[in-house]
Amino acid sequence: MNLWKTTGTIGGLTMVSRILGFAREMIFARVMGAGMAADAFYLAFLIPNLFRRLFGEGAFSSGFVPLFSQRLNGEGGMDEAKRFAEEVLAVFLPILAVVTFIFMIFMPAFVGLLASGWSDEPAKFELAVKLTTITFPYLIFISLVSLFSGVLNSLTRFTAAAFAPALLNIALIGALLIVPDGGPKTAQAMAIGVIAGGIMQLALCWGSVRRAGLKMRLRPPRMTPRVKELMILILPATLGGGIYYISQFFYAWFATRLPEGSLVYLGFADRLNQLPLAIIGSALGTAILPTISRAVDRGENGEAARIQSQATELSMLLTLPAAVALAVTAGPIVAALFQGGRFSAEDASTTALVLSIIVAGLPAYVLIKVLTPGFYSRKDMKTPVVIAFAMLFIGIVFNFLLIPLMGIAALAFTTATSAWLNALALYFILRRRGHFKIEWWLWGRIIRQLVAAAVMAVVLYLIREQLDGFFAGSVSQRLIGVTALVSAGGIVYFAVAWTIGAMNKDDLLILLKRKKVG
Repeated sequence: MNLWKTTGTIGGLTMVSRILGFAREMIFARVMGAGMAADAFYLAFLIPNLFRRLFGEGAFSSGFVPLFSQRLNGEGGMDEAKRFAEEVLAVFLPILAVVTFIFMIFMPAFVGLLASGWSDEPAKFELAVKLTTITFPYLIFISLVSLFSGVLNSLTRFTAAAFAPALLNIALIGALLIVPDGGPKTAQAMAIGVIAGGIMQLALCWGSVRRAGLKMRLRPPRMTPRVKELMILILPATLGGGIYYISQFFYAWFATRLPEGSLVYLGFADRLNQLPLAIIGSALGTAILPTISRAVDRGENGEAARIQSQATELSMLLTLPAAVALAVTAGPIVAALFQGGRFSAEDASTTALVLSIIVAGLPAYVLIKVLTPGFYSRKDMKTPVVIAFAMLFIGIVFNFLLIPLMGIAALAFTTATSAWLNALALYFILRRRGHFKIEWWLWGRIIRQLVAAAVMAVVLYLIREQLDGFFAGSVSQRLIGVTALVSAGGIVYFAVAWTIGAMNKDDLLILLKRKKVG
């Protein structure tokens, strides 16, 4: 598998979804602002999304994919892999249904626990409960999407799974345009749009699996040895892979105790932060896990380490400039994208502050995606769990200490700090076990990438000062200014990186030409 080409394919399709996501957020900001209904919807969308990432992505990207790949490449081939997927689906679907049913019954208590800061705002609390009750069944649809995506990724068919999130954004944009009054009615329309988006995503991935030759049928639920093996992997993998999202429940709890709009500010900042993380980190993690698993199964530990080295180089080449650029240009970017309508200049300023802090952890977030396959491919789910829980505890303690001093900025700071501690712990354990070590050639590349990013930061700062009038002007002027910043930053970074040897030039040519060279 060509890692650069595969990452480019997944990342490109993810970019389509992210662009639509930005369009959704831009419309949301202007229609909804950062008021009561906007906060309530963000909480209602956050809860099933976090459960989806916890149960769906956490389990199937780290536990299901290696086991499915083993059977696909083993003696039984496609038939054995298909049977395994059917057995998992037969057990997984009833569990999802029961979990959803229980949460919908006790939704007022659950929202009350998570958003206890809204207890003195009855209208806001009731709206949050209503919206979350509507959106929570999304968990069923999107978790099944994760299962089918795992099958497709193991078959190296990445297109449908990478594009599926775009359908959710299309559904939400439609809801905003159909009901644009900006109050509870719009929030309810968006909640219904979440369910519609989940159904469309499931239909796309299910149809793609059938076209790939796996016409899966629903079996009676039975805890077979194969399903038990997966469950043993899922329980710690769910916590380990989704610990970041578990932490978001705690951060939501803290955010409901901050001024109104805090959930919206955090959501918009995280949207910008997640763009490079999704395009680079998720694409790399998706691409390398099956490949590393096959190398480990064949006993080719050197090949597994080589893949992780290549992924580390690529991730740093792309995330270091993204983090620096977002930090330097946070104000202009947020103003250009979100300011307008019901979203004021003060709202944009607070969002920019959060963004400039949280992106400090961006390279670490992507490194975690690159390093964890080194554990999961060897069936070690425990170590990432222990590390992740330790980081969660540290983050919670930091928040209790820092929020009284820093306000909303403390949430961004602790998120970035915890990510770096997590990434460093994963790396040093892999190195101590002899599974992966950053060689001197790779250290040299990373140092040169930092130099290129520093040069870019200086250029961006100077350009930002010269274009200050654009960023205080109309929406079109702000967009022109941001376009100039992004273009100049990209040109300067890659020109310097190319000149000083911060990248493998042959690999870059492969990515640009989308074909193998020499």
